[in-house]
Amino acid sequence: MKSTVETLSPTRVKLAIEVPFDELKPSLQKAYREIGAQVQVPGFRRGKIPAAVIDQRVGRGAVLNEAVQEAIPQQILAAVREHDVKTLGRPEVEITEFADNEPLKFTAEVDVRPEISVPDLSTIKVEVPAVEIGDNEIDEQINGLRERFATLKTVERAAAEGDYVQLDLNATVDGEEVPGGSATNISHEVGSKQLLPGLDEVLVGMSAGEDATFTTQLVGGDFAGRDAEVAVTVRSVKDKQLPEIDDEFAQLASEFDTLDELKGDLRERLTKVKKVEQIYAARDEALKQLVEAAGIPAPEGVVKDEVEGRKQAMTDQLERIGATLQDYLTSEDKTEEQIDQELTEAAEEGVRIQLLLDTIADAEDVQVSDDEFGHEIVHRAQRAQMQPQQYYDQLVQSGAAAAVFGDVRRGKALASVMEQVEMKDAEGNVLTLDDLRAASDEEHGHEGHNH
Repeated sequence: MKSTVETLSPTRVKLAIEVPFDELKPSLQKAYREIGAQVQVPGFRRGKIPAAVIDQRVGRGAVLNEAVQEAIPQQILAAVREHDVKTLGRPEVEITEFADNEPLKFTAEVDVRPEISVPDLSTIKVEVPAVEIGDNEIDEQINGLRERFATLKTVERAAAEGDYVQLDLNATVDGEEVPGGSATNISHEVGSKQLLPGLDEVLVGMSAGEDATFTTQLVGGDFAGRDAEVAVTVRSVKDKQLPEIDDEFAQLASEFDTLDELKGDLRERLTKVKKVEQIYAARDEALKQLVEAAGIPAPEGVVKDEVEGRKQAMTDQLERIGATLQDYLTSEDKTEEQIDQELTEAAEEGVRIQLLLDTIADAEDVQVSDDEFGHEIVHRAQRAQMQPQQYYDQLVQSGAAAAVFGDVRRGKALASVMEQVEMKDAEGNVLTLDDLRAASDEEHGHEGHNH
């Protein structure tokens, strides 16, 4: 095998590889064995069919093609080792010349890890806003609790926005009942827009025992897109009554005896949440500065694969809730080009950060112990609601175990970055990884370090 390497950009090379036909013979023999095991020829035992018979039945071209597909990855690997190329992602292969008994010539374009020079981490200085908790934020929390402890009281008056009504619904299209289009005695908050379009407007001003009809467009089922006549009957009107905000409310809604104690606890909890957010903001700013200072390019092939993966995951997620990408684009008022652009920018940033952390991990010789790797597997298995061994076996089968190992290593490199850069808030308080661990452990058990 002869090979040359041409640099196309700081992140991409082109390998030109020539393989003498003799070197393809092991792959050719393997192809004959595998095809021979799949075809049946009368008079021959499966797996014992001579090459000449396979050529006649399947065609020499098909066998050569299979042999080449098997040989190419091995030859690329050999060329990559010979030229000490640090590849990323999947190569794009083009066969330039190949015929029976002739050398195989092909090219492989592949992304490579760029040479990155990381600035001295201690020179990176990050400042983020100080943690502030406004009284309005505490009031929001208190109001949320009030909503949870609200009571409903039947009133003898017409319904207004914010009231709860018990109602019956019956939908028809051209006098024909809509399947699943009737409901009895359901509770609905007037103005919440949780049920049919047009219903909330009709309910305002209706009293218990009153009927009304309105027209709405159906969005699902056999009559999707058709106008339906909906008859609505109000059974009762209830007023939502919120408890007074006092010590009695504190005792009802929490383990505290006084409102001041409850507010103090809410302030403390909010402070912890904001401290975690503050340190994540400092981390993101530090990475942004480092990526810019190191001038890291984003390898196009890796970014393209990442964008495709993210878009597919997005589509799958939408399908699970019964929506399409088009529905999402309409609701967000965006074009597919805009989404692609957003995904590309996010993927480029993500890939640059990965390259930075891999470089730091190499420079600092970051090692991952079996315990650390095992801990990550257990954590991911729990999130996927699987047994750790089963989750690990799946990772190995799909070839993704190395990627998880890389994530753990990058996580350790990131922790090292956060310990070495200078992170402060606007008041001059130094932020450390220990603050994050303390706040995260109290808030989320042991999930903090995986964000």
